[in-house]
Amino acid sequence: MRYGMVVCVLISPALIFWEAAPVHAQGQKPAPAASPAGQVQNYPARPVRIVVPWPPGGAADNVARVISQKITQTYGYQTVVDNRAGAGSIIGTEIVAKSAPDGYTLLDAAAAHSINPALNKLPFDTVKDFAPITMLMVTPNLLVAHPSLPAKSIKDLIALAKAHPGQLTFASAGVGSSPHMAGELFNYLAKVNMVHVPYKGGGPAVTDLMGGHVQLFFSSIATTMPYLKGGKVKGIAVTSAKRSRSAPEFPTIAESGIPGYELYEWNALFAPAGTPAEIIARLNADFGKVLAAADVQEKLFEFGAEPTSSTAEQLQSHVVREMAKWDKVVKAMGIKAQ
Repeated sequence: MRYGMVVCVLISPALIFWEAAPVHAQGQKPAPAASPAGQVQNYPARPVRIVVPWPPGGAADNVARVISQKITQTYGYQTVVDNRAGAGSIIGTEIVAKSAPDGYTLLDAAAAHSINPALNKLPFDTVKDFAPITMLMVTPNLLVAHPSLPAKSIKDLIALAKAHPGQLTFASAGVGSSPHMAGELFNYLAKVNMVHVPYKGGGPAVTDLMGGHVQLFFSSIATTMPYLKGGKVKGIAVTSAKRSRSAPEFPTIAESGIPGYELYEWNALFAPAGTPAEIIARLNADFGKVLAAADVQEKLFEFGAEPTSSTAEQLQSHVVREMAKWDKVVKAMGIKAQ
């Protein structure tokens, strides 16, 4: 099924998130008030759960597990990754939105967090029901193919797609996910008609790709890097404006024949709205230090992720801007949830 064209304008990852003054959505709740000193001093007194609203094996899951392990090693309190997949990340996100605002249930959200409001009637408010903590990483997507696909380059793929309109399929982590938008942007700019096949996450999508059930996947590098090394999938090009530090051998889609093509995935950490400001500050500091650790950066680069911390205000500004952008795109191009 075609959804219509998608126009995506993004800037380099170094400039995606930061503005001097935060932007707040109309009706946004103010920052939580200071909490009793004892509550903050004793935090955390039990394990902290990080809900990943995607299945195991995807980019968000991989990044969360690396960071979670380092948090436990560095600060001595346990963080537990809890995969709650379904409905394009809505199920897991709702769990966090309705959890107690005590700092013990957090959300590892991806780009779909800012796309879903334009596509679905949500059981939560993306701005009002969450307290931003910090950005975790940015990464380009990597266009990968089943080894049997007779295309080694973007030009090869465009020629193949034009020769067989409506016959090539591309997987995604769900309707409205970054891989979905990447594929629709490719369709529009290349003037081809590849068919979108949504899955419940990056893990299941790459599994079916390896099995030959779909032919292409605009995947996160983190999801497919192990399979690239094993020859189970083949890489074609990255979605960023410049080559990825984690996979410099792959050209960009823009330099390979589709000028102006650019798209990034991102992950960030949120708590339920109303979480005490002191706890948000504590988590921001802890995760920021962990993201700056050399061993964590090395591991994330292996996954294709670029560690990127932020202030809570910078993350909130980013989410609000992304929501506005994707709302315009979805309405203008007629993309529908399935």
